[in-house]
Amino acid sequence: MRPARLPLYLDLIRWDRPAGWLLLLWPTLSALWIAADGWPGWHLLAVCVLGTILMRSAGCCINDVADREFDRHVKRTACRPVTSGQVSVNEALGVGAALALGAFALVLTTNPAAVMLSFAALAVTLAYPYAKRVVSMPQAVLGVAFSFGIPMAFAAALGGLDWGWAALDAAVPPQAWWLLASNLFWVLAYDTEYAMVDRDDDLRIGMKTSAITLGRWDVAAVMAFYAAYLVSWAALGWALGLGRVFLLGIAAAAAQALWHFTLIRTRSREGCFRAFRLNHWLGLAVFAGVALDLALR
Repeated sequence: MRPARLPLYLDLIRWDRPAGWLLLLWPTLSALWIAADGWPGWHLLAVCVLGTILMRSAGCCINDVADREFDRHVKRTACRPVTSGQVSVNEALGVGAALALGAFALVLTTNPAAVMLSFAALAVTLAYPYAKRVVSMPQAVLGVAFSFGIPMAFAAALGGLDWGWAALDAAVPPQAWWLLASNLFWVLAYDTEYAMVDRDDDLRIGMKTSAITLGRWDVAAVMAFYAAYLVSWAALGWALGLGRVFLLGIAAAAAQALWHFTLIRTRSREGCFRAFRLNHWLGLAVFAGVALDLALR
């Protein structure tokens, strides 16, 4: 890689906008702490943190290649490196492949169950950019992609040395899948806020988003998504043995969700974008509740 290209590649993977990978990281770490019943050790922590950053960065490369013709018509995205022609399609795909291989190398240091799940995670990551052409609420597909770190964390913490479906079932209990399903509602909430920023541009170019599909019910739906996420995570966490400190984390997250309502209720671009960018603090509150609850037992 030529040094002169590095700033463009860093822009391609949104290196200066860490909110994107933090949105993936907090539910993954929450799941890791739950699966490990507390501190998971430095190895698994490093795998989850670095793997999350690498896969989110690879996803940015894939997304920008897939959306390059659409992005040129959206003010916020028109200057992205692939769309503007500063980075070629082949370059972007090469960077994305290198990052994905780096993430896969990290998974190989864990166990067969996590390795098997990594292929499904990659498939969802590749599918999301194209879902926006055919699915009326592609944010649901993004929700699966952004939540897949949850079963991956369970597999990394609980998996053994055996291959096969039986080993995978043993490493990823039903609760992990329920946590993934619940986390989908959080992704629907914050990515609908994100879609509200670009609604006018997306309508003009024919892009499908949840903000367009929900229409005038967008704000109410976002708040309903927040409520479904927090209530379901609270119920699942309580059933898994988490206690009052965890619920305090949920309460802190709920307070942030209510504040986000004040930001998005007028549907201004600035307010909706701010609410989206600050969502990682909501995820941090939930993770802090999980980690502190387990540490104080």
